[in-house]
Amino acid sequence: MIQVKNYKWIGLIINGSLSLVLFILFADEHNLHHYINVLFYISFFYLMLWLLSFILKGRFFDGIVYGFRRFGARVVKKDLLDEWADKTLPSERISTNYLSFIFFQGIVLTTVMIVLLLIFYM
Repeated sequence: MIQVKNYKWIGLIINGSLSLVLFILFADEHNLHHYINVLFYISFFYLMLWLLSFILKGRFFDGIVYGFRRFGARVVKKDLLDEWADKTLPSERISTNYLSFIFFQGIVLTTVMIVLLLIFYM
């Protein structure tokens, strides 16, 4: 069985392969500048996904979701033992392993992109 730590590296290999495939398929010219652009798009996606997940995990939207569920139950007047109160909140659906995986992918891809930018502008 693969340990959780190895998932990060396997994901990084998959992301590196994905960036190469996207670079080969969609780049007009095959140079370092376009590869840096592809890495930027992928790392930006991961960092935005991490930011959204971090906000959800921080219980920011829990009160809003709870209020909408309660209001919806009152409007419909469906009182089946207040089942809206027993549903999971958005912060309970996100695990810390998921957050660390997404953050690791975004940071490593951004670091590789910055190193390639330094090489490109030297």
